[in-house]
Amino acid sequence: MRIEVTQIYVDDQEKALAFYTDVLGFAKKADVTRGPYRWLTVVAPEQPDGVQLQLAPNRDPAAATYQRALYEQGQPAAMFFVDDVAAEHERLEARGVRFTMPPTEVPGSTIAMFDDTCGNLIQLTTLHRGQRS
Repeated sequence: MRIEVTQIYVDDQEKALAFYTDVLGFAKKADVTRGPYRWLTVVAPEQPDGVQLQLAPNRDPAAATYQRALYEQGQPAAMFFVDDVAAEHERLEARGVRFTMPPTEVPGSTIAMFDDTCGNLIQLTTLHRGQRS
């Protein structure tokens, strides 16, 4: 068993695609439209066959409610791992990304959180040495 795709809900797929590719640096993997349905995924460019992140529309009221509740509680919709949170924070801030939490040391890691402009908070994480295999 393995994870191939995970999803986050977004309020606008086109805006999300631009943010996740042009700002964050992910690569578009799949973009298939059938009627009102659009299957849209991105991947890490260094792992084109790795786990895909589906940018799913939040048109369903349950999805929109869930997305809003996570955001209002300050909970991340996704967590991305980076080698250096401070460097990534600096790079993304220079690209206009709004951070809701600057790089912060917590037990075992350094984290930061930003608004993806599509209704989500995203956490960046660097695990301290010996924490990840």
